[in-house]
Amino acid sequence: MRDVPPGPSPASGPPPAPGTSDVPGTSDAADAARTAPGDGRTGVVVITRDRRERLLHTLERLTALPERPPVVVVDNASSDGTARAVRERFPQARLLTPGRNLGAVGRNLAARVTTTPYLAFCDDDSWWEPGALAGAADLLDAHRQVAAVTARILVHPVPHAPQDPHEPQDPHAPQDPHEPQDPYAPPGAVAQGDPYEDPVVPELRHSPLPAPDWLPGPALGSFLAAATVLRTDAFREADGFSPRLWLGGEEELLAADLAASGWWLVHADNLTVHHRPAPRRDSTLRRRHGIRNTLWFGWLRRPAPAAVRRTVRLAASVPRDTVSARAFAEALAGLPWVLRERRPLPAEVEERFRLLEEAQNASTARRYVG
Repeated sequence: MRDVPPGPSPASGPPPAPGTSDVPGTSDAADAARTAPGDGRTGVVVITRDRRERLLHTLERLTALPERPPVVVVDNASSDGTARAVRERFPQARLLTPGRNLGAVGRNLAARVTTTPYLAFCDDDSWWEPGALAGAADLLDAHRQVAAVTARILVHPVPHAPQDPHEPQDPHAPQDPHEPQDPYAPPGAVAQGDPYEDPVVPELRHSPLPAPDWLPGPALGSFLAAATVLRTDAFREADGFSPRLWLGGEEELLAADLAASGWWLVHADNLTVHHRPAPRRDSTLRRRHGIRNTLWFGWLRRPAPAAVRRTVRLAASVPRDTVSARAFAEALAGLPWVLRERRPLPAEVEERFRLLEEAQNASTARRYVG
């Protein structure tokens, strides 16, 4: 385990990646926002696709933060004028346009051009509470063996709100009967519009993992990208999110590799991220990728008995439908590359994942993967 991980150079970084665009500011207001004093330790990365109005709302929140974080937006080939709107409304943000939908891997692209020592992720429907980025940076400053700080998530329910008129809807996108639009909101919260804790938060708060005394919160085996601040150098050293997984459970593989390199992941219950869920384009695709990626992770990093156990439990618990069948078929088709790239975790890290299994099997927040 590393005692004092090397930090990135805060003043330098790699040149812009191919297929990206820097958008200079043109207005006095933009210049003032860009030069205003801020925290300077944490940059924010937002990935988006065809959710222009939600993204603009998120950017309003992020640019108003007292930390004044530099913001990188990765537009995953939107067709609704997202890139143009960002250029016009938020010229102080750095806009990356890879020209195709990279999924979660778009965050890797942003990490290549980030010059801050810490990196916070956002989805286009989530934002950090004022002071939370500074709080996470303080924890990372004080605890050099911690690679990631995951905040508490507060959900703003919108199941009965009218759909965004500027957000294209796919009338042919299949709706997953096993995944209601907002299955976790208490009845009162839905009716009154009251925010409520994401159901995964108690799992973070009551993590069963043993932790050293110096750790500033519960130890985690994985994290949620849109609620996490990471060390930029640790993220880069681990090669970021896997292009193989694309999107859906991609955090678990990265978290395992960080732990195998000696890093710790921690939950900070006093820090908050807000999430106003957008309507899902295709919940069946989300569930299919979640099941497939869970299977792949098991066979990529877990010892054979644990991988077999997880596979059997997953097969017994997911809905018996074509979505699940396709997920298992895709996982099987990827077996050759999975076996080539298989790298079981060190024993002490594997023990953490074993301890997490019971909680994961009972989780209501992970129903789409069993």
